[in-house]
Amino acid sequence: MARGGGGGCCPSMDLMRSEAMQLVQVIIPAESAHLTVSYLGDLGLLQFKDLNAEKSPFQRTYAAQIKRCSEMARKLRFFKEQMSKAEISASPSQLNETHLEFDDLEIKLGELEAELTEVNANNEKLQRTYNELLEYNTVLQKAGEFFYSAQRSAAAQQREIEANQSGQTSLESPLLEQEMSTDPSKQVKLGSLSGLVPKEKAMAFERILFRATRGNIFLRQEPIDEPVTDPVSGEKVAKNAFVIFYSGERAKAKILKICDAFNANRYPFPEDVNKQLHAVQEVSGRISELKATIDMGLAHRDSILKSIASDFEQWNHLAKREKAIYHTLNMLSVDVTKKCLVAEGWSPVFASVQIQDALQRATVDSKSQVGSIFQVLNTKESPPTYFQTNKFTSSFQEIVDAYGVAKYQEANPGVYTIVTFPFLFAVMFGDWGHGICLLLATLYLIIREKKLASQKLDDIMEMMFGGRYVILMMSLFSIYTGLIYNEFFSVPFELFGKSAYACRDPSCRDSTTEGLVKVRGTYPFGVDPVWHGSRSELPFLNSLKMKMSILLGVAQMNLGIVMSYFNAKFFRNNLNVWYQFIPQLIFLNSLFGYLSLLIIVKWCTGSKADLYHVMIYMFLSPTDDLGENQLFSGQKTVQLVLLLLALVSVPWMLIPKPILLKKQHERRHQGHQYAMLQGTDESVGAELGEHHDESHDHEEFEFSEVFVHQLIHTIEFVLGAVSNTASYLRLWALSLAHSELSTVFYEKVLMLTWRMNNIFALSAGVIVFIFATIGVLLVMETLSAFLHALRLHWVEFQNKFYEGDGYKFAPFSFALIREEED
Repeated sequence: MARGGGGGCCPSMDLMRSEAMQLVQVIIPAESAHLTVSYLGDLGLLQFKDLNAEKSPFQRTYAAQIKRCSEMARKLRFFKEQMSKAEISASPSQLNETHLEFDDLEIKLGELEAELTEVNANNEKLQRTYNELLEYNTVLQKAGEFFYSAQRSAAAQQREIEANQSGQTSLESPLLEQEMSTDPSKQVKLGSLSGLVPKEKAMAFERILFRATRGNIFLRQEPIDEPVTDPVSGEKVAKNAFVIFYSGERAKAKILKICDAFNANRYPFPEDVNKQLHAVQEVSGRISELKATIDMGLAHRDSILKSIASDFEQWNHLAKREKAIYHTLNMLSVDVTKKCLVAEGWSPVFASVQIQDALQRATVDSKSQVGSIFQVLNTKESPPTYFQTNKFTSSFQEIVDAYGVAKYQEANPGVYTIVTFPFLFAVMFGDWGHGICLLLATLYLIIREKKLASQKLDDIMEMMFGGRYVILMMSLFSIYTGLIYNEFFSVPFELFGKSAYACRDPSCRDSTTEGLVKVRGTYPFGVDPVWHGSRSELPFLNSLKMKMSILLGVAQMNLGIVMSYFNAKFFRNNLNVWYQFIPQLIFLNSLFGYLSLLIIVKWCTGSKADLYHVMIYMFLSPTDDLGENQLFSGQKTVQLVLLLLALVSVPWMLIPKPILLKKQHERRHQGHQYAMLQGTDESVGAELGEHHDESHDHEEFEFSEVFVHQLIHTIEFVLGAVSNTASYLRLWALSLAHSELSTVFYEKVLMLTWRMNNIFALSAGVIVFIFATIGVLLVMETLSAFLHALRLHWVEFQNKFYEGDGYKFAPFSFALIREEED
């Protein structure tokens, strides 16, 4: 059985170690299988294993039911699209009020889809006819105007010809016109076509017609004032009305093909005026009738969609629920008698009673003659990792899980991340004015979390909302560190009392500490405001923040090493205690722990010793006298001892562990006995498992491979002790950068425009200051400090003890399906 904490009916709620897990087997009668899986999904405490991994989805037992669920999901998506087009929103789901069986729902959805499809098809046909009639009505109006204007010009021309006719033909008139005027029998009857063509194609349409007929047509076009709805596409299109006069059937055939190619819709136009008026009246009447019919059809469609909308959420959840149940059933193994199904999966130890209760209820409710059998299996598999979190701790746990999920019951960095992550962020972001801005933004997200949780947010807002409690802690710690730095948008305040210093005379108050005398006790909390704006501000804050960064870094790295001890003790890995934890602790503190001690001593004594010189010559010339760099008596001896311990701890980490692993391996396999000996260190199997496949236990122990592996770990730690300590200096660098940027925006933007005594310049300065503060300091600097704090936790802290090679507990749960829907 998988190792873990004691049993019980309640979760441990221990963030330090994941919940104790067990591999269980459930034998379920076939008649109660569906209801059993449904109840287990409501419980959400069992992660099923796929016992049919070798089968394709189509070869599994419930493939047909999955197909039915997929078809129902398709119908529901169709309904959702139709509701979206009709601007009808689904009513909030009330899942517990009514219960609809799966088969009944399938029939109902099929009937609704058929009815809605028929209504849509009829509406589309009517709408297309309606749009055609609207276009026809437009053509009748425009073409009527063409013919009316043509008739007027022809009549005027005829009167002019008759008035000027003197019995002789004019040499200037065309010969064809002369012949037609003299011989009516030679007059040619012209045909006409009218319709609408897209405005963007009108010029090309005219050119192609002219070239195809060699100019033997007369074309008249006029744009329509408003776009019309195209009957084919259903979209609004700007079009031109046209009338084409042609002669001959060949020309007509060419024109018809060109009209089809240019999507020009053609409509008949009677030449007789009376017929034109009759056509206009008839078309107008049909348009009114169709409009009324279409409105009735849309009202009927909306009534169907509203009836669907009232139950849509419930149906959608039921369809997804059923599909999830059948997917889970497909993971179960069918017994040879086909009378029962066998399930295997992981569950927390505390959930055993709840799972058995669910099995019993399913047996009773399904009226099965045989109950389900629940039993715990022994296994060597690595269980999944399961932490009980709430809405506050879950976001901090996600920060850790983004690096890697904890190995089963490995010490969880998430516990310490709740405090250390926002604190390290605040060290880089320390300004209580900026912290208050972050706090106000976060309080808005927290106060309205119920409303925002039900809304669909964009990616950035969703990320901020998910990490609202992380940002809350970051803002609170930023206010705290801002008070320590005594910075409010870079401006110092005497919040905790008067400054410890005063001027000898009024002339010394501008940006200098010369002439200052200490007139009262040390400023009680944080940095004395007199340092801000002084010549010594930058050297003082540089020294303070750099040394503080080293102290914080060494403290957090020591915490990581101590956590490796608790991991080793929990897993009973004594080799890691004696040959990893102890030498690592000695090495780190012999060098950088000693440096931290020197920093504290220097602060307490006010010594002017050069710590750089002390640390460098501790390695280069350990026997030389320290001179003025000596901070306490016996310092030279202490440094020699610490240097010797640091040198000894390196081979201590490197050599003994591979040798002892080899001896342990030989003891385990003496006389070809492959079982674990009683009392043997439990860590040996785990250590060997890193370098040795369990399925090949009979092979020889690869000492060289284990030694190289240990050599790499030793080199990583020794070099990492230096590089990781240096990496914590980013706390100093980013804190200084944040402070200087804030000062620049305040002094060079806001105060500079204030001194101009110009309202317009001041307004511009205030606007630039606000946007610079929000854009640079509250957005970019927040993101920068967040990423650097993330790196310090993932690399400098977690690499001391955290393997992060586990996998998350993913139970079958309907609650998770609801969260995914939301």
